[in-house]
Parts: sequence; C-alpha cells; structure tokens
Amino acid sequence: MRRNLRLASTLAFGGIIVCTLFGAASAIVILHLLKFSYSKWTLVIVIPLILANSASPVVIRMAAELKIDTLEVGRLGISSSLVNEMSCVLLYSAYVSVQNGKKFGNGILCLFFMVALVILNRYLAIWFNKRNQNQKYVSNTEVLIVFVLVVATAGIIESYGYLSTFACFLFGLLFPREGKTARTLLRKLTYSVHNFMLPIYFGFVGFQFDVKHLMSFENAIMIVLMISLSTGGKIVGTLAACHYLNIPKDEGVLLAFILNFKGHTELLILEIVPKFIAWWTRKLHSLVVIVVVLDTLIAGIVVVFMLRTREYYFAHKFVSIESHDTDRELRMLACVYCSRHTSATVGLISAMSGSQNVPFTPYLMHLVELPEKHRKTKLMYHQLQDGDQFSDEEEYGGNDVLEINDVVDAFTADTKIFINQRKVVASFAAMYEDVCSGAEDFRVSIIFVHLHKHQRIDEKLENGKEGIRTSNQKILSHAPCSVGILVDRGHTGFKKPGSELVQQVAILFFGGPDDREALACSKRIAMHRYIKLTLIRFLSSVSKEQLNKWSNDASNKDDEVLLAISDPKVDNEMDDASVNDFLNRYVKSGRATFAEKYVNNGEQTATILRELGEMYSLIIVGKGRRGHTPMLIGLTDWEECPELGIVGDLLASSELSISGSVLVIQQHRNHLNKNNVDEL
Repeated sequence: MRRNLRLASTLAFGGIIVCTLFGAASAIVILHLLKFSYSKWTLVIVIPLILANSASPVVIRMAAELKIDTLEVGRLGISSSLVNEMSCVLLYSAYVSVQNGKKFGNGILCLFFMVALVILNRYLAIWFNKRNQNQKYVSNTEVLIVFVLVVATAGIIESYGYLSTFACFLFGLLFPREGKTARTLLRKLTYSVHNFMLPIYFGFVGFQFDVKHLMSFENAIMIVLMISLSTGGKIVGTLAACHYLNIPKDEGVLLAFILNFKGHTELLILEIVPKFIAWWTRKLHSLVVIVVVLDTLIAGIVVVFMLRTREYYFAHKFVSIESHDTDRELRMLACVYCSRHTSATVGLISAMSGSQNVPFTPYLMHLVELPEKHRKTKLMYHQLQDGDQFSDEEEYGGNDVLEINDVVDAFTADTKIFINQRKVVASFAAMYEDVCSGAEDFRVSIIFVHLHKHQRIDEKLENGKEGIRTSNQKILSHAPCSVGILVDRGHTGFKKPGSELVQQVAILFFGGPDDREALACSKRIAMHRYIKLTLIRFLSSVSKEQLNKWSNDASNKDDEVLLAISDPKVDNEMDDASVNDFLNRYVKSGRATFAEKYVNNGEQTATILRELGEMYSLIIVGKGRRGHTPMLIGLTDWEECPELGIVGDLLASSELSISGSVLVIQQHRNHLNKNNVDEL
C-alpha cells in the first residue's frame, strides 16, 4: 500500500468519479420512474455510492482463490479496492454527519471510540504476547476479549447510523503484526469468516430478496440501466487512470472489472438507510440488491475468462534472480525442516533483504514430516484409539513451531521485515510438490533449502535424515524457479548480520549460468550495510593451445567431462558481461571488493578453497554447468553430495574441513533442457 498508494488512489478515484456521475444520472431516472417527490438528494447520493463502491473483502477472496494476490496487477487491484471502499464509507459518513448537529456530534463520538479501540488493542496485543511467551498461541479468553471490544465498538458506531467498516479496517491495519496475538487472530478468523460468517450473511441478504420485482418491465429497465452505468463507469474511469499511469490496456480492463465487485458495504448501506429514510421501500431495496449481485457475477465471469485466456501474459516471468533488476521487488521462499535451521535461515533472509529502499517479500515454509501412522489411516475421529490424534496439521511440528515463531517474531521486531509463514505437513517423498506449488503461488524467484547435514559440537558435519536429502533433490529437479542449498555451519559460519556482527561473504565465480545466478544473488547481499562482500573470480592459467588439446581429449575421459548445452563462447561473453557489470556497479562504488585467482588444475583450486573457508563466514557458489574447464580436473574424487555440484560438494566435505557456511545456487532450468543437462 505504501509503495503503490499513488497508483491505487488514482485508479480508485478514477472509477469513483465517473461512477458517481453515471450513478447520479441513473438516480434521476429512478426518481422519475418511481415518482418520488421528496428526499430526492438522499437517493441521488446513496445510489452513486453503491455503484462506485468496490467490495475489498470480495476482491481479496477472489484474488486468493484465483492466485493473483501475489501478481502485481492483483495486488494493485486489492489496494485500489481498499482505497475505493474506505473512500465511499467516508463519503457516506460525511453525508450522515452534515444532516444535523446531533448527527455531527454522534460522528465525533464514533471517531473517539475508533481511536480508543485502536490504541487499546495495540497495548493489549503487546501484553498478550508477553504473557504467552512459552505458548504457540494466546488463550481463547484473550481472543474473546479482543473480539468483544471490536464487536462492541462496531455496534455502537452502527447504532448511530454510521458504517463501522472504516473503524474495523483501521483496527486491523494498525494491529501489531508480529507476535502470537496476530498469529492467533489470523488462524481463528480466516476459516470462520470465509466459511461461516460471510456465507450466512449473504444467505440472509438473499432471503430478503423478492424475485417478483424482476417481472416488471420498468424494473428491468432500471436494473439494466444501473448495471450498464456501473460497469461502464468503472471501465471508463479505470482506463482513463491507466492511460495516465501508463498501465497496459489489458491490465486496465482487468482492473476495471476487479474494481466492479460489490459486497457487504452496499448491503450494509441498504440495511441502515431504511431506519432513517421513511420512503425507502422493499421494492427499491430489492432492485439495488439485484444490481449488486448481477454486477459481481458479471465481473467475476469476465475476470476469470481474461485470466484463463491470457494465462501466459499474467504468468510469473521472474523465475531467476539474474532476470531481475535490483530495484524490483524480490520474492523468496526459505524452507526449514526443524527449529535448528531457523537462525541461519533468518540470517539469510536478512542478507537478501539488501537495501531498505528495495521491496522485499520473504516467505518461510516449515516442512514437517507426516508420521507413518497418519499417512495410512482413514479412520473417522470416533474410530481413533486412545491417545491418537486426528489429522490436524496444527498439531504437527511440536516445539519446533514455538521456537521458529519466537525467532521470526524477534527478527521482525528488530528489522521491521515481515516474514510470511506457512507450514507443510507431508511425507518426504511428496513434500517437494507442496514446496514447488507454493513457489508458484507466491511467485518467488528463488527457493532456499537446507542440506541434510548439520554441524555437531565438534564442528564436524553429520548426516541427518535421508528423507531431507531426497526432498532436496526432488526440489532441485522440479522447482519452478532458482534453488539455493545452504550448508549451515551455525557454530562457526554465517549468522544474522548486525552492527556488532559484520559478516564476511565471498562469491566464487568460475563461469556458467549457475555462477551468474549466484553473482546476481550477491548483488542483493552487497547492498546490506552489515555485510562485506568479495567477488573472487577463478581463471585458468593454462595456455589456449593446452586448453584446446584438453577439450579435444576430454570426451575420452568420463570423469573429467562436463557437457554444456549452451555455446561456450556465448557463455564466456555472458560471464564477462556479468562480472564487468558487478565491477562497475558495486566494486567501484565501494560496496564490494574483487580478486582474481589463477589456477591450472583442481589441486590448486582445492588449496585456495581451503584458505577461503577460514576467511569468510559464508561462501556462495553456483552448482555447475561451467563447460570444459581444467580448473576442476580431479575434484570429482571428493564427490559425496552431487546435488551441490563439484565445488559445493568439496566445500561441504570433511576433506576440506572449513569453518564457513556454504550457499550453492542452481539457476532455473527450462523444462525443454532439463533432461539434456548432465548434473555435476
């Protein structure tokens, strides 16, 4: 909202202005057809507000169902609908308050209740968080206290003839996001509101609807007129705003129909108006309900049709960081298998956040293994044996959930970076499906997972669950974006950067698409003020004649062959361009340093890697696909984790025994080439 407030406001007010003009015209026609002779201005104001309004709850739910809430145009539509709806509510409240002095006084009183609610709930949330430090969620009693305060304040505001929508919106907007209170409220409200409250409310509205009013010719004319003016007003106003903002027409049309969704605000106005206006009849009430329902149905059908027919246009295109501009928003998904991984993951999220001025949206997914006994059971609740749990995902994860939440809450409070948390409960064999589908839904550019090994107290790496390794390998093969595997040496390696803990990070560049992706990832890290980054480029000291001879003989030596689909000359040009761009933008500005290492075989490379492992807390390197290079000859003898590539495997091996953590990056690979690429 902060980043797109100008865009959202322009789109919202463009539609409001045109719809208000069209709505006023339709109100005049309705006055003539229904032969009203008094309180005409009330109808002229109420009808345009109903036609101009956009129902943000309906837009948000629709965007979530169609999975466009992470798409730029979808988020812009949500922001615009919020600005639109709150503006219409304020306009209605302003109209009510100027009717007489008593109404104005009541409006001031409602404003006082609204401010008091916001301030009180902020302090309550902080207090509840402190009281429940050792619990996953706050208690039901504390949740009930928050609910009672909100419902009571909303009831008081409604009793004075005002809409409580804006007050409740401010309550949610200004509620502290970090901590157990917000997490509990989100868990309690999401399912109940979407699956109980809204369906019952709309069912109640439908129960009041009288179909007989559709039979009249005059009524049909008024309905068609209002729907046409509402839809036409949104299209004209939104497209005019999009033309001013240089937004493509396809997105403009989609935004126009998204903003034409109607919902609860219009229906609330219809419920409140009859209490204060004597001439408001059930006939007029039914006519407006018909317009609201048909408007939403038509807009929904058009939106779904546009998204299905233009699927490629609205698809996620930034599936790698190299294709990203550093000024664009970065969306990343970090996965943890247990609480042990959380500290390093949070540190990596902090490093990837880069500059505070660059948009950044991190997701953290807790991957929990589904116990074997719950995979096979299909018993009903009453058929479970004593002590067994019903298959409720909230019960899985144990104390890991509490520890992860505490680390995330502390990180958010310290950095003001909000981490979106998710939990997946599945077998290791099927876990990759949830990770990959989540990456597609969140439209992330990179996924981070942890290696199956963990560091012991004696600083040696020990193998963990084999299922984690299997899951990682499947994620590497099926991921819809780039993937990074973190070899965490938590005791001696990378930690969350801070003023008292400046981290030394090195990026190793041998060449190839994976190394270019690692370099692009490092551009974000270089912008962090508490990280000192060094780019180390490895170059072959072998003469061109020797290199050509080695390349010609390489096909007869299976252990020294690396096939590359792309043209080596093109790759070399792209490597040089990437390095030169990094030098010009980051090394010359002092944000990073640069060094070159000349080697002619794998033994020299291993020696340098051993030295670097003690100098840096984090070493970043691409997985592979480097073409024919003598710099890595013989390093396959250390192969233990092929998913890390030759260099990454060596850095993670016990042979090298370094102290720094390692991050291995694999660039997103096209499905057409995936089967033809030989893994390192």
